[in-house]
Formats: sequence, structure tokens, C-alpha cells
Amino acid sequence: MKKTLFMAAMLMASTFTFAQSGTGFGIKAGISYNENGDLISSIGDAGQNIVEGADGRAGFHVGFWGKLDFPKLYIRPELVFTRTQSTYDLDGSSTDYSVSKLDLPVLLGYKIIGPLHIFAGPAFQYTLSNDLDGVNIEDVENDFTVGLNIGAGVNLGRIGLDVRYERGFSENEAQFVSDNIADIQGRVDSRPAQVIFSFSYKLSQGNRR
Repeated sequence: MKKTLFMAAMLMASTFTFAQSGTGFGIKAGISYNENGDLISSIGDAGQNIVEGADGRAGFHVGFWGKLDFPKLYIRPELVFTRTQSTYDLDGSSTDYSVSKLDLPVLLGYKIIGPLHIFAGPAFQYTLSNDLDGVNIEDVENDFTVGLNIGAGVNLGRIGLDVRYERGFSENEAQFVSDNIADIQGRVDSRPAQVIFSFSYKLSQGNRR
């Protein structure tokens, strides 16, 4: 985790340095509609797996961004705390699955016309915690994973609005066991699929060349 945070800090710091003679940096926050991957469970010694798809729930994010501007392109790294939630039907009852993580998207954007722009890029993700309501759950298999961000936005002065889709590239599961009602055990995929709505505000702007 320390290496991940150090890499994130160095990337953001270098972008901030460039931003003093380019565009700027700021803060962001927003909400998301998200769901994780399948939950696969079995009861007792039945030996038959039960596969449950996730029902999406609202999540949120807060963080920082920096931007290095070019005539038609820009590079924008972000460092964001994200919390996602999904709901599963586990033994006939609704169970929430929550994941908290640090995201480091590195976006390449293209300015279409006026304030409108599109972007895409990898999102490096570090899982901080995961919780399956009322169930004993282990840490995810891989703390560090990679996803994809793709979206579009508008800039109105210091204010920016964007919508994006995020998808994890590979499965990242956690094992769980529950003995509250029945002997239930299985695994759940923490890989996110999100539609994210963001509001950003520019705190500092460099001098244009």
C-alpha cells in the first residue's frame, strides 16, 4: 500500500508542477450507480453452487485531480477515495456488499468543441476494505487491480461536470462464511462496474503560454 500511495503522490505532484505553467488542479466529488460481480454460494454439504448477480446501489467518491493541457489533448491523473455498494440475495434475505478503495485514473482527453471533451484511460485501484453485511469475509484476493474509465464532460470556467463508465479488467474475489441461519459459504467478486457522475472545481490555474 505504501508503494501505491507513494506512486500516486509522485504522479500528482509532477502534474501539479506542470499545471503551474499549464492548466491547474482541483477537487472533485460525485455519486455512482454501481454493482460488483457475481456472488457464488453453497449451503452445507449440498455441493451445488448458487450464483447470484448483484443489484446496483448508490456509491460516492471524493478526491483530487491535476491536468496538463495541450492544444487539443490533455492528461489528467486523479487520486480518489471511492465507496461502492451492491446488494445480493443470500439465503432468501437482502445482503449489502460494500467496498472502499483508492482509485488512480490516468486519463487522456480530447477536446471536441467548446467546453465538450471526451476521455479514456486506465484506473489503478487499491482495495482498502470490503464488507458483506452480517457475514465473515476475508480480504480480497488482490489488493491492487486495474480497471478502465471512459466518458465525456463539459468545463464551465472553474467548474467541470462529467459522466463516465468504469469497469474492472479481472475478477478479484473474497471468500466468506456465514453461520447465522445456515452453514453458507462462498465467494464474491469485488470487481466494479459503475456509471459515475462527477462535479469538479479548479482550485489553481497556471499562466497560459
